[in-house]
Amino acid sequence: MNYDQSWMGYGWTGGLEAGAISLAVGFVLYLAFHGLGRRNGWSDAKQIAWSYLLAMVLTGRVDFWNLFYFNYARLQSLQLLQAKLAEVHDPDGIGTRALCELVGAAVGVFIAWLLCGRHWRQS
Repeated sequence: MNYDQSWMGYGWTGGLEAGAISLAVGFVLYLAFHGLGRRNGWSDAKQIAWSYLLAMVLTGRVDFWNLFYFNYARLQSLQLLQAKLAEVHDPDGIGTRALCELVGAAVGVFIAWLLCGRHWRQS
């Protein structure tokens, strides 16, 4: 997330907040892609895929980058590690936030898919 995360909680609380944001973004994006896809003859799979991918890019890219960076970057000194960790909100909860963003976006897209396609009705 590219915005100030200082208002977010720590641990699972922050993860659930990030997941809720991803859920809302995934829901709105599916509605947008559903309208676009109906006009262009897209399948449900294409609408779902683009909605989920864009939701992950918009809401989770910073947390995923931090996960990648802290696992694979060569941090040559303790001072560099401390400086990089100081830039991250809740460095202990990066994995939790990333997981909740993945699940939240999937749930948001799924709920919008159910509501738009009337898949919950037996007709």
